[in-house]
Amino acid sequence: MSDTVLVKSYLAQCAAIVEQALTEVLPAQWQVPDKLRESMMYSLEAGGKRLRPALVLAVAEAISGDEDTVTKALPVACAIECIHTYSLIHDDLPAMDDDDYRRGKLTNHKVYGEAMAILAGDALLTHAFHLIPKAAKAGGVSAQVALDIVEDLAMLAGARGMVGGQVADMLGEQGITSLAELEYIHLHKTGDLVVFSVTAGARIGGATEEQIKLLEQYGRNIGLAFQIQDDILDLIGDETKLGKKTNSDVEQQKVTYPFLLGLEESKAQVERLTQDAKSAVLTAGLAAPDRLLQIADYLVQRDH
Repeated sequence: MSDTVLVKSYLAQCAAIVEQALTEVLPAQWQVPDKLRESMMYSLEAGGKRLRPALVLAVAEAISGDEDTVTKALPVACAIECIHTYSLIHDDLPAMDDDDYRRGKLTNHKVYGEAMAILAGDALLTHAFHLIPKAAKAGGVSAQVALDIVEDLAMLAGARGMVGGQVADMLGEQGITSLAELEYIHLHKTGDLVVFSVTAGARIGGATEEQIKLLEQYGRNIGLAFQIQDDILDLIGDETKLGKKTNSDVEQQKVTYPFLLGLEESKAQVERLTQDAKSAVLTAGLAAPDRLLQIADYLVQRDH
């Protein structure tokens, strides 16, 4: 069986575990307005690759070599999916990217209206910070590890991280934004949540500080490679596989790697970043590194 088949199967297994957990992530006994609950779950259960939570689970297992670590990591995996989903809901709003479809379904604001979509995103953002302490209270991780993970998430999802990257993306314009500025956008808008997922999994798995630093490099490189690949797929991808229209970046006059470097150099950049990511994993001396190497390769080859 090829590595591609193996990693696709593994990511599908992770997605299934996470999706089952997400159905129960908002306690049934909480008195939440029905429309808000419905709006939150509409986007949270809309599918997708579930790459970020899968990385939390995969890295935790790679560090410890123990499959039972997945159970300990699951609340944090759900937390990052809540953050990612909130960012997509807000990204799709008319004031942002103004998208009608996400993952092949109508975007949240198209179903529930702009105000409810904003509030559903807000609720998912704050709920993520409810989930992380649950991992410590359940005995899966220490209070110190949970505290470190909360600190990382607050930084990497906020002004210093994803939100800062989104703002830079919004302000970017073809003919003005430089390559260095574009790298900043991608490293923060997309890459920081990937870095968080990797380092959170590492902390849960019991990584040393040196291993965390090396895995941060892995996350940064695959996060940037992932976004450049998205830029490429926006030009040459299949709309039916992507679940959204292509050439949206061109229509919105967004700066992309293919726009600045050309298609072939963008592909070469993805390959270089992938090799650097794999080198960091091999240097880290993990108990079970193979899956992380396979994931890095898979991200280069994906078509959606």
